[in-house]
Amino acid sequence: MLPRRLISYWQHVRYLPLLSALTYSRWRTFETRSRALGSAIGWVMRWFPPARRKFERELLRVYPDMPRGRRAILSREMGRNMGRTLFEIYHCAEFQTQGKKFNASGPGLAALEAARAAGKGAIIVSGHFGQWEAVRAVLKARDLETGAVYRPQTNLHYQRRLLAGIEAGGKPILETGTIGTKALVRHLRSGGFIAILLDEKYAEGVRIPFLGMPALTSLAAAQLALKYDLPMVPAYGTRTGDGSTFNVEFEEAVPHTDSLTMTQAFNDSLSKRIRANPDQWYWLLGRWKGA
Repeated sequence: MLPRRLISYWQHVRYLPLLSALTYSRWRTFETRSRALGSAIGWVMRWFPPARRKFERELLRVYPDMPRGRRAILSREMGRNMGRTLFEIYHCAEFQTQGKKFNASGPGLAALEAARAAGKGAIIVSGHFGQWEAVRAVLKARDLETGAVYRPQTNLHYQRRLLAGIEAGGKPILETGTIGTKALVRHLRSGGFIAILLDEKYAEGVRIPFLGMPALTSLAAAQLALKYDLPMVPAYGTRTGDGSTFNVEFEEAVPHTDSLTMTQAFNDSLSKRIRANPDQWYWLLGRWKGA
């Protein structure tokens, strides 16, 4: 009993700074609150040594010659972007109403609309880049509600808020794992849409290049697209201007070949986005660990 109480207490302590930041700015406008949390996390990334060291370790894999000053600026900017993203996900119902901030484009959008018209499901693939929930916001506004696959958090306080936010962006929300996979297949076969973030390390995955280095990567999205003849569309919500507006781009559906080739095509697509806007990718994923 005592260990469980201690775990609960420690989870509460770890959640308290975020709760305080959210509570402190709760009476301000949506945009002001978003910027405030972004600034707070940007400060942590810049001045909290463990976070900064982890960020620099991953960044230097890709940019070994980047000057220290540039790395410091990039860590702060990434923190700001991720803080804003976290706030927007926690308040996703309100974020979904910000339709004027989303500029949607790209041939993949027509491919998704064609799939829905044909009664087929679809797989939207993205990464922890920009504001990935902007993709589902655009689709939901077009009556293309899209569920998502997510990894549960160990901290129950974060988990409760995060799950509520993700559910506001579209259902069903499916956990990673065997049960979630079975539900995912049923959803796709019934004509449903699902969004999957493919840039997390997958221990049982295959080693294929990502940003120029081998990374353990899941082939599941491509395998499902091939097995059930579904479009697999890369899509990204890139922050623009002061970070409060978004270019939501739906790329061409990945051609059906084989799961390895298709997944590599996505890795290359996301890598190109990251190189163009390195401050908009979450570098703390441990993407190359174990590869």
